[in-house]
Amino acid sequence: HTVMTSVALNRANTSQEIFFDVELPKTAFITNFSMSVSLSPVKEKEKAKQQYEKAVSSGQTAGLVKASGRKMEKFSVSVNVAASSNVTFILTYEELLQRKMGKYEILTRVKPKEPVQIVADIYEPQGIAFVDAHATFLSNDLLPLVEKTVTDKKAHISFSPTLEQQRKCPGCDGTLIDGDFLINYDVNRAQSLGDIQVVNGYFVHFFAPPDLPRVPKNVVFVIDKSGSMGGRKIAQTREALLAILNDIHEEDHFGFVEFDDKIVPWKESLSKATTENVAEAIAYVKRIVDVGGTDINAAVLKGVDMLIKDKQANRLPERSVDMIILLTDGMPNSGESHLPKIQENVRSAIGGNMSLYCLGFGNNVDYAFLDVMSKQNNGVARRIYEASDAALQLQGFYDEVASPLLSEVDLRYPDNTVEFVTTNHFSQLFNGSEIVVAGRLDFQVQGQASAINWNVVYPDEEYIFGDFTERLWAYLTIQQLLEKRSVWHLVKAELCQNYFAHHCHCTLVSPAVDGDPHFMIELPDRNDSLCFNINDKPGTIFTLVRDTETGILVNGQIIGDKKIPPNGRINTYFWRFGIIHQALGVRLEVSTRDISVFQDSNRAKLLWSDSASLKAPNVDLVVSKDRSLTVTLKDSVKFVILLHKVWKKHPYHQDYLGFYTLDTHLLSPSVHGLLGQFYHGIDYEVTDLRPGEVLEKPDATMFVKGHQLNVTRGWQRDFRRDVKNGENIPCWFIHNNGTGLIDGDERDYIVSGLFKTV
Repeated sequence: HTVMTSVALNRANTSQEIFFDVELPKTAFITNFSMSVSLSPVKEKEKAKQQYEKAVSSGQTAGLVKASGRKMEKFSVSVNVAASSNVTFILTYEELLQRKMGKYEILTRVKPKEPVQIVADIYEPQGIAFVDAHATFLSNDLLPLVEKTVTDKKAHISFSPTLEQQRKCPGCDGTLIDGDFLINYDVNRAQSLGDIQVVNGYFVHFFAPPDLPRVPKNVVFVIDKSGSMGGRKIAQTREALLAILNDIHEEDHFGFVEFDDKIVPWKESLSKATTENVAEAIAYVKRIVDVGGTDINAAVLKGVDMLIKDKQANRLPERSVDMIILLTDGMPNSGESHLPKIQENVRSAIGGNMSLYCLGFGNNVDYAFLDVMSKQNNGVARRIYEASDAALQLQGFYDEVASPLLSEVDLRYPDNTVEFVTTNHFSQLFNGSEIVVAGRLDFQVQGQASAINWNVVYPDEEYIFGDFTERLWAYLTIQQLLEKRSVWHLVKAELCQNYFAHHCHCTLVSPAVDGDPHFMIELPDRNDSLCFNINDKPGTIFTLVRDTETGILVNGQIIGDKKIPPNGRINTYFWRFGIIHQALGVRLEVSTRDISVFQDSNRAKLLWSDSASLKAPNVDLVVSKDRSLTVTLKDSVKFVILLHKVWKKHPYHQDYLGFYTLDTHLLSPSVHGLLGQFYHGIDYEVTDLRPGEVLEKPDATMFVKGHQLNVTRGWQRDFRRDVKNGENIPCWFIHNNGTGLIDGDERDYIVSGLFKTV
C-alpha cells in the first residue's frame, strides 16, 4: 500500500503545464488517483486528448494518463495549471510483494524535481527477520539520512533529505536523488505450514516452509546460436552460462543443445556436475559461435528427448526435477515454423512431466509465443533486455530456479470450509520463493484445520489494512484469469480437436454420484466425462440403479444443511443408500452412521470407525476406517461408497456419502435409474465451442437423445483416489437437473422408500 503525493505551484502570470511522472512496479495496481484541479472526470483516451488540447488552448487545467516502462510502469499526467494556481497529485497503489532469493523487495523509483521524502512502515504478524534499506543514488553524505527502526513485528524506514542535501553541488539545480530506493526484508517462519491470515471471511495463505532440503535438478540449456545472436548477445550468453556453470550444484545433471538450422547437443546424455564435467562444459561454452537459422521446434524436442531417455535408463536421480531452459532472440524460420504447431509438439512431448522456461532475448523475439509455450509446460517466460546487464539478467533468472525444494505442490483445505480459492496447485517451489493462495471461507473460521498432514489454527481476525485479504483474492484471481486468457485460443483449439471432430459413442464404466449431489458419467475412451446435478428437498429418495432382470436396486436419500447458510442456498447430499439384490437375498443399508447387511434372517452391523471385512456366501464387504465401503455382489456388480466426514462443529454442513460403480458389465441392457441408464453407452455430439460466462469455462452445444442442449465445460471432484480432497475431473456440465440428458424428468426417479421401486 503506497501513497505518492506531489504539490506543484504555478508562480507565473500565465497558465503552464505541470508534469507528474512516477514509475510503479509492473505487478502493482492503482487503487486511487486524484488531482485537486478540476471536478471533471478522466475521459477515455481520444476524448481526453481533445479535452486536453481544448483546455490548453483556453488556458484551463487538463490531464492525461500514459504508460510505459521496462521493469516498471510509468504513470504520467500532464496538467495545464492556471496562473497563480497549484495542483496536488495523490496516487495510491498496492502490490503483492513476491519473495525471491529469500527476501521481499519494495522498490521505489525516485526522480524528483523537488525535495523528496520517503517513509515506509512494515507490519508482519509472523515477525520480521531482517530489514535492509539502500539506494542506487546514496552517497556517503546521504547514507546517514536513511533511518531504520525495527521491532518484533514492525519496521519504520525513512529518508528525508533537505533541498540543499539533495543538490549535486551548492547552488546547483541538479539533484543527487535519481534512481531506485530499495527495502529488502523477510519474515520469521516458525511453522512449516505457513502463515494464514483471515479477515471478513477471506483468507490468504503464505507458504514458504523453512529448512527443506533442495531437490536435485536435471536441466538442459537449449541455446539459440543463429546469426541474429551475433556480437554482444552471444557474448553475454556465454558469460552467463559460464557463471551458471561455476555455481551449479554437484548433485545436479545438465546438458546443452545449441541450435541454428541444425541441432547440435553437447552430449547425447546429461552429465553430472562433477568438477571434471563442469570444466569440460566451460571449455565447450567458450566455443559457441553464431551462425545459421532458427529451428526452435527441433531444438526443444531434442532437449525433451534427452531428459526422457536418461530417466528411462535410470541415469538420473529418482527424486529430482526436470527442466528445460530455452534462450532465443528471434522467430522460428527453419524446420517447423508454424507457432501453434510448435507449441502443440512441445506440449505433447513434455506431457506435463517437466518444466519449460523460455528466455526471450531482445526486441525482435515473439514473446507472446514463448509466454504461452512456457505456461503450457509448467514454466514461465522472461524477457531479457538488450543492455549491458543482459548476462546478469540471465544469471539472475537461473538463480531463482536453481534450487527446487518441492514439486507438484497441492495446498488443500478442509472439506466444506472453503467456498473458492485461487490456484492451489504449483508444479514447483524454489528455495527463497513463496506460494500464495487466497480464497473465501464458507463461514467465519476459528478452529482446527488440516493440510498436507500439518495442523494450523486459523488466527483470530486482526486488522490488516481492512479488506486486504478480499482485495488480494481479487487481485490473484484477475492475474490468473489473464494468464488463462493468454492461452484461451489454444485451449479452444485443443477442445475442438479432442471433442468435436467426431461423434462420440463410448462405453461408460464408472458412473458416480457424490457431493451436492453431483452425477458424473465417465467416458474412458475419450478421457472425458459428462456431469449434472439433481436438486430437491432434503429427505427425497431417488432411484440410482434399477435392473429388473438381475433384481438389483440402488436407492439414495438426500439430506440438507443443518441450517440455512448466509447465501440462502441449502446444499443437499446423499447420506443413506439402500441396496437390494433380490435373486441373492441380500439387502444393505449404508448411512453416514453405520452399515447394516441383511441376508435371509441374518443381520450384521459394521461401523465406519473400524476397518473390517465381512465375507458372506453372496456378498463381500470391506470397510476402510472412516473412508470407504466396497460392496461386491456374487457374480454381479461392484460398488464403492465413500464417507465424507465434515468438521463436527461446522455450522452448516453434515457428513455425506459418495457412490461409485466399479463393474457394470453383468447388468442387463434394461438397467435404468439416474446412473443405470448410462451403463451401456450414449450417443452425443458437441459443437459450437464459445466463451462462457466464466472465462475458463466455455459453453458449447450438445446434441443428445434428440435434444439440443447448452452445456458448459467445467470440473467435478472424483474422490476415489483421495477421499478427503478428491481430484478435479474435466466434464461437460448439463444444466437444469440434467434435463435432456436423463430420460424423462428428475421427478420420475423419486420413490417412497429406501427399498421401494415406486
